[in-house]
Amino acid sequence: MRTLTLDDVEDISRRMLVSSGASALQARSTARSIRDAEADGIRTVGLSYLPTYCDHVACGKVVGDAVPTVSHPRAAVVAVDAHNGFCHPAFEAGSAALAAAAHECGVALMSISHSYSAGVLGWFVEQLAADGLVALMFANSSSLMAAHGGSTPFFGTNPIAWATPRANGAPVVADLSSSTVAWVKVNAAAQAGEPIPLGWALDAAGNPTTDAQAALAGSMAPAAGHKGSALALLVDIMCGGVTGSNFSFEASGFGGMAGGPPNVGQLILAIDPEPTAGPGFVDRIETELMAMTEQPGVRLPGDRRLSSRAHAAAVGVEVPDDLMAVLDDYAANGSRAEPD
Repeated sequence: MRTLTLDDVEDISRRMLVSSGASALQARSTARSIRDAEADGIRTVGLSYLPTYCDHVACGKVVGDAVPTVSHPRAAVVAVDAHNGFCHPAFEAGSAALAAAAHECGVALMSISHSYSAGVLGWFVEQLAADGLVALMFANSSSLMAAHGGSTPFFGTNPIAWATPRANGAPVVADLSSSTVAWVKVNAAAQAGEPIPLGWALDAAGNPTTDAQAALAGSMAPAAGHKGSALALLVDIMCGGVTGSNFSFEASGFGGMAGGPPNVGQLILAIDPEPTAGPGFVDRIETELMAMTEQPGVRLPGDRRLSSRAHAAAVGVEVPDDLMAVLDDYAANGSRAEPD
């Protein structure tokens, strides 16, 4: 194992992306999202997943020199075109305008069109909650999950995230996939040769399976059956429909090199609670959170993430030697991936 500080994580992430063909603009915020995923213990979309980002820049699934453009078609609407670059710089291009519109109008939305994987949705909504806003985000992805009753992937794992400001401390953040678990967890189990719990996924015939490899050849299972399927449809309507991007079934895969940019979307709602709740909103939220956590065994969404963040800031993160060798190679030489 090698121990990296969080600054080290961000630095090698940025160098890997730039060496693979990303511009400084595209690499900067995307590298910071990798740093924050590692810090928060969400490591399946941290350094171990970063080579995929780099490969997708090199093969053209991500446009490495894209420059997001921002428009303001309505007082409470911010529209960002990612131009098939990474989602993170597109968000940063429009986030100040979104916050300003929400504070002015009470509620505002930002669409990010022609985009790529958002990674950890909590990363986005937490930044808005830190500005005093209640935030909700939708993001669709390429087909990995069968609709309820089906056996062939149709929806992405299509996550939803929300965040609320608090009177003291970091915002409360929840980040939930429409599938029982995120695909990256099944992929990580397959790479490690480990089984998965029953209920996470289906095999190619549509049967529940504990075999991670069979799951990758089949589909993810929707959370709570028809409920997860309905949520995935809602996310697709928001992200493929409202943003004018691809639906999940139209998007090229987030894995592999084939198909060109996935051209998916993200939609973010931001609410300033003061016009309706008054200046005491965060105190009222604190009252609920304190009442909720008085019960033994109850924790708030994101508590584990914040604990991991504090630990990583103090002692860094451990990276296996074999992964470290891959990261160093990408940082020095870039990805050599080509389209399938």
